[in-house]
Amino acid sequence: MMKARVRSMALLGAIALGTLAVPAMAQQDKMTPIATPAQPDAITLDTGPLPDAPNKEAWHRQYGSTFTRNVTVATLTPFLPAPGTATGAAVVVAPGGGFRTLSMENEGWDVARALAKRGVAAFVLKYRLNQTPADMPGFEKSMAEIFGSSAPRPRVDPTAMTARLGPQIADARAAFALIRRRAAEWKVDPDRIGMIGFSAGAMLTMATTLAGQDAKPAFVADIYGPLGAVDVPADAPPLFIALAADDPFFANDGIGLVDKWRAAKRPVEFHLYEQGGHGFGMYQKPTTSTGWFDSYVRWLGMHGLLAKKK
Repeated sequence: MMKARVRSMALLGAIALGTLAVPAMAQQDKMTPIATPAQPDAITLDTGPLPDAPNKEAWHRQYGSTFTRNVTVATLTPFLPAPGTATGAAVVVAPGGGFRTLSMENEGWDVARALAKRGVAAFVLKYRLNQTPADMPGFEKSMAEIFGSSAPRPRVDPTAMTARLGPQIADARAAFALIRRRAAEWKVDPDRIGMIGFSAGAMLTMATTLAGQDAKPAFVADIYGPLGAVDVPADAPPLFIALAADDPFFANDGIGLVDKWRAAKRPVEFHLYEQGGHGFGMYQKPTTSTGWFDSYVRWLGMHGLLAKKK
């Protein structure tokens, strides 16, 4: 089980708002409801509907990007390399949003498209979320209340936190199982399926790695997620980490995750950018944090994941 130092679920809600608030696009900061976009390639996972979740899935635009919330049924959307370019490597992409919303475009589709261009099959996981108010004003108010709170945020017992992620871990496990079942069709090597997560998605990535039973990611990436110490298994996969030093949520919690991975003599690469805030994802910003994806791709190449397996 995870032994990370983690924040309360209230903080996770704040992370969601922080993810939305970072880009320097003040003129586009208003949340604008939109119709559910067409997702013809999305595959419904077999984890079923989230119980006791009456509000329907809803979508909105903000900062020129697309978000969803109140996800009650998980899906997986493949982004496959062009014919003849597949390396055999694959990545499950977990967007962030504090388990209240998902940054589907900036931390999902855009990441997947960029990976597919490099021969890596990518699969965007739209995992089930905690419910938020059905109406947009209510949602905005609930997020503002959480983000604006100055009350001390209690730490949560790691075991209890993992239990809270039960539905999300189940969604991730189902994603890995589906990819392995259809590996031949999608030209994926079942032994070279990794996972990358952003913020809350990074928490899910780590939970899947340490408590996901049969998921067993072959390589993982934690992009501006918490870096608290965990118990690292002897066979822990290679880990890539990117975080900005001015991240308002996780930059001051130490780097126990890095230390523990190194102590276990498992591969880990850590990029601490001077600036970038939280939620930079694939946004093009005038900070070196924008270069995280190129560094990640070079890291994949260093581990032989950009070459076809002989």
